[in-house]
Amino acid sequence: MNEKFNIYLGNILKDNLKKSTINALSWSFIETIGMQTVQFIISIILARLLLPAQFGLIGMLTIFIAVSQTFLNSGFGSALIQKCDATQTDICSVFYFNIVVGIAFAALLCFAAPWIADFYKQPVLTPLTRLLSLVLVINSFGLIQTTIVTKEINFKILTKANIVSSIVSGIIGIVMALNGFGVWSLAIQQISRAFLSTLLLWIFNTWRPSAIFNLKSLSLLFTFGSRMLASGLLNQIFNNIYLLVIGKLFSASDLGYFTRASTLQDVPSQTLGSMVSRVTFPVFSTLQDDRERLKRVMKKALTSLSFINIPVMLGLSLVSRPLIIVLFGEKWSESIPYLQLLCFLGLLLPMHLINLNALEALGKSNLFFRLEVIKKILIVINIAITWRWGISAMIYGMIITSVISYYLNSYYSKKLLNYSIIEQIFDLLPYISVSLLMGVCVYLVSLLPFPNVWSLLLSQIIVGGAVYIGLCRLFKLTVFMEICREGLDRISFRKNFSN
Repeated sequence: MNEKFNIYLGNILKDNLKKSTINALSWSFIETIGMQTVQFIISIILARLLLPAQFGLIGMLTIFIAVSQTFLNSGFGSALIQKCDATQTDICSVFYFNIVVGIAFAALLCFAAPWIADFYKQPVLTPLTRLLSLVLVINSFGLIQTTIVTKEINFKILTKANIVSSIVSGIIGIVMALNGFGVWSLAIQQISRAFLSTLLLWIFNTWRPSAIFNLKSLSLLFTFGSRMLASGLLNQIFNNIYLLVIGKLFSASDLGYFTRASTLQDVPSQTLGSMVSRVTFPVFSTLQDDRERLKRVMKKALTSLSFINIPVMLGLSLVSRPLIIVLFGEKWSESIPYLQLLCFLGLLLPMHLINLNALEALGKSNLFFRLEVIKKILIVINIAITWRWGISAMIYGMIITSVISYYLNSYYSKKLLNYSIIEQIFDLLPYISVSLLMGVCVYLVSLLPFPNVWSLLLSQIIVGGAVYIGLCRLFKLTVFMEICREGLDRISFRKNFSN
């Protein structure tokens, strides 16, 4: 009797987890796609109003803001999500700690602003750095709210807050750009977005801090969080180190072209990666004691993400020339070769994230940190070898480094979950093959004569999409068939409900 009850209870928990995961993914998808769509449209308008050098100035400060933001996060957010029995004392202690750190690092940036400007030989960076430091203070009040709704897998709140803040801040940036504020319009856009997002999180989420602060709670969380902080710090420094190197060794315009290409490549890869990553981490964490089930869920996440990411990245590389000219104009044409190469880097990003999320969910923060150190050493080696041959050479090196890093990440997935890189690639092989066939068709379309770049771009997108969907249906790829069944089930449910 007890055995039957346990099986029954297990099935209920499994169904609840599945429903909450699907719901979270749905809201995360809506939020991410909606926000990225808004930001993408705004970036197109701003790119036509502003100069590449003005975007390059913001790119020069990215590494300093990102590193400060990592200290602000301090790894405590991940520790709270990973800890199953987090208390109000834990949450409040992290909340007050975040505020202190945010103010401290904003002050540090203000103090260091003249040195940053001198490093790049750009005097305007002194007041610009001091203005952008406000983002850290504002974000310090919203981090714990984001952590709470993420832990609860409640992305409806994040959806509303982020989309509204993106729209309003984008309008503010565009109005300022139209009135000749130049680079300052980009800075005010970032500040207003941080403020509005934080304000809306406080309005929509019911959690409020208590007058509690406990160093012991922080120290216990820091056992896990310190390693995540170290890993996150390394990650942010080395994710943005290319901006630092390009900004120092090349012109602000060169950095602007690189950041435009990087941002365009990030739209699909980072969007999909972050959307799935922030859902899979709390879901993986709930399964940390069931390795077999965790492996199955990890496999599902990997194939589902790659089903979209692989064809999109390959297609984006093939349509990069007409896409950049249509969206941003001829003045951004120097971004084209960078985008073509960066798309191959984006192919692997979601695969990294899924493997690393599994390690993080298993509480292997020490291993996570060691892996990050090794990968950052590879980045230093790449820069030391390739910088003298230009930006494109550095991107080739980034691709090679990413392949090696994927092998390292998946090596420990094999040891801990028995999910090796060979098995992962075998699971992805159908989607890779179909994407390559689609890519051939898109390339052949580019060889045909077209009256303008608009018609070329539209033709490539239509042919690529139709061929990919047709091949997925022809070969009955698992993820595609599941999506079709899910869609039919929803349509059937709505018809039955209306009747």
